[in-house]
Amino acid sequence: MPDSVENYTPQAVLKNLKKRAFQLWGLVLAIVGIWVFVILLAPFAALNDITNISNPIYNFFSYVCHQMPSRSFHVLEHQFAVCSRCTGVYFGIFLGLISYPLFRSMEEIEPFPRFWLFLAMIPMAIDWSLTFFEIWENTHFTRVTSGLILGFTCAVFIVPALVELSQLLLLRKQRKMKKAV
Repeated sequence: MPDSVENYTPQAVLKNLKKRAFQLWGLVLAIVGIWVFVILLAPFAALNDITNISNPIYNFFSYVCHQMPSRSFHVLEHQFAVCSRCTGVYFGIFLGLISYPLFRSMEEIEPFPRFWLFLAMIPMAIDWSLTFFEIWENTHFTRVTSGLILGFTCAVFIVPALVELSQLLLLRKQRKMKKAV
């Protein structure tokens, strides 16, 4: 049975939803891109003795990462603003956001099964626990790889959630305008 007239959504609104989904995706991609750029900016600013840029960046990221020098990537002896695992997570989110429209429609808001998110956590958990229990010492490669896997997967879950939230807000606004008329 067809939906009632009250639940009808005009085609113009549906088109606007798609446009808004791409705008939101672009905004989130830009924010994450800036985040990743700033992580890379810190060692290059420190390398060129621009401490009025590098010091605040390192200070800011100290609140989200331990920044242990032995667990961080370096550019000519100046470490990244975050450790190698956090670098992997943030780059993974960035790569996941970039590639998202290549394998999934932006209008698709049905999330993947949470199983995939938990599965993506397993490499990081194994890497961390093997080192914690002194069975094996992890490396930059294992830390960044496990971070990339988790970050990429998180991006795949973040995009549909943000698009759905945006659509709900737009449709709510549309319905309020209908009631006001």
